[in-house]
Amino acid sequence: MKAVIQRVANASVTIKGNLKSSIGQGLLVLLGVGEDDGQEDIAWLVRKISAMRIFDDTDGVMNLSVMDIGGEVLVVSQFTLMADCRRGNRPSYIKAARHEISIPLYEEFCRCMSDAIGKPVGTGEFGAYMKVDLLNDGPVTIILDSKNR
Repeated sequence: MKAVIQRVANASVTIKGNLKSSIGQGLLVLLGVGEDDGQEDIAWLVRKISAMRIFDDTDGVMNLSVMDIGGEVLVVSQFTLMADCRRGNRPSYIKAARHEISIPLYEEFCRCMSDAIGKPVGTGEFGAYMKVDLLNDGPVTIILDSKNR
């Protein structure tokens, strides 16, 4: 499972011109699910992301987590994170999990993240063409891969 985490001042997802979800200060998580991902990957990523100290304390040092600041989280599925670009110019997505595997894992990730931060998590719509709008704060962008612990 791969995640791109962006510290945001705000973020939103629009589908066919309709607002699906929006958050204020917090984290936008782009989540890619691989064919061999499971519950251990979810648990590790949720623990890591929810406790990651990437928000400024009163001294301007990145020392606080999204939970510490009472921030929000928006999780958007993004199978393109699983792209293999080693050959040619057209990425291969063969390592991305099929819908019947990735949808339940994406939904479980969102449930676990919501439990971890103690509030609802904003979501996109799995498989939909989405417009993601964000104001990256910092900028702070971090990439995590649950297979590289």
